[in-house]
Amino acid sequence: MDFTLSPRAEDFRNRIAAFVADHVLPLEADPGSYDAHQNVRLELAREVQAKAKSEGLWNLQLGEESGGAGLGMAGMAPSYEAMNRSIFGPIMFNSAAPDDGNMMVLEKAATPAQRERWLAPIAEGRVRSAFVMTEPAPGGGSDPSMILTRAEKRGDRYVVTGRKWFITGAGVAEHFILIARTSDDARRGLTAFLFHRDDPGWRILRRIPIMGPEEHGGHCEVEFEGLEIPAENVLLEEGAGLKLTQMRLGPARLTHCMRWLGLSRRCVEVAREYADRREGFGVRLADRESVQLMLGNLAMQIEIGRILTMKAAWELDRGGYARKEISMAKVQVANTLHAAADTAIQINGARGYSGDTVLEWIYRYARQARLVDGADEVHKMVLNRHLAKEGDGFWSWPVAT
Repeated sequence: MDFTLSPRAEDFRNRIAAFVADHVLPLEADPGSYDAHQNVRLELAREVQAKAKSEGLWNLQLGEESGGAGLGMAGMAPSYEAMNRSIFGPIMFNSAAPDDGNMMVLEKAATPAQRERWLAPIAEGRVRSAFVMTEPAPGGGSDPSMILTRAEKRGDRYVVTGRKWFITGAGVAEHFILIARTSDDARRGLTAFLFHRDDPGWRILRRIPIMGPEEHGGHCEVEFEGLEIPAENVLLEEGAGLKLTQMRLGPARLTHCMRWLGLSRRCVEVAREYADRREGFGVRLADRESVQLMLGNLAMQIEIGRILTMKAAWELDRGGYARKEISMAKVQVANTLHAAADTAIQINGARGYSGDTVLEWIYRYARQARLVDGADEVHKMVLNRHLAKEGDGFWSWPVAT
């Protein structure tokens, strides 16, 4: 495992870091940059996106044939980390969830005609998208086998009935990937479909209020009451919905980790800057051993997260599934982000708890990291299953051939 960056990957990382410093970070300090849900205003984001696009800093997650940079997972990881130095960063490069994961899976799974119809507009930044899987209890959450929303085939069309919730970005999305049940088969019972916002037979019931700042389009509850989807809009094939879900969620979980590492480092940056200049009882905070221990531990936890993330990216790039590697990275980085925000607030005191820094924004956002794309406990169960199956092989090193 060689994590040395190629000169091209390092060039992207440097240019993205400079772009964030020059064009994105300054927006955070202006109250006029925020929408009603504490994200960057979309019309402002589009202005910055045009600059990023003109500088070739666009779609790092896609292959060159799809209009992307073709960096691979390990090559794009440092750039994703750099772009999320700002809370507004990822969307400026068309690398924000859920579009990020949707584009990657469409590139892999869609037919050429489907890529032209459904992927190209997202890749160009003309439309937003959503992944429609999670359901209210007793439906499917972390366990897709519990999905209740059904798609009944009638001739050359499927008719969808059911309910989904916490569908990120649904309020602004035009292109949707839907996971619905087409049979009761344990492995082949789910199918993935594509549908458009303007298709009749579905509606958004509400935008679910959450604790933290929201992605554009919120987290919505939606209902299907006879949505008709033509068979040509099936992804892969009927019964391959679980496979499609696995293809999408693994890489998307890992890009979450890449971005969260950037936010974690931002927390350390804010904490160090304050500790370096703040004095109490005649001593700088940075000179107090207790503060040094806090910052040193954060540095170590972030680096552990970076190594786990890069190992998983390396495994994906060489054609592996990286299931246990992604689970380890997801748990480590999600918890590190929460700890980084909490520690930085503690070091900043009341200033950190106020809206004068981005720390309170990150802290509220960070709490969801341990839930989205699989709760900590689910990923630890996955790791235990691998351990039970592989035994000592769980810790084996790859051997060169």
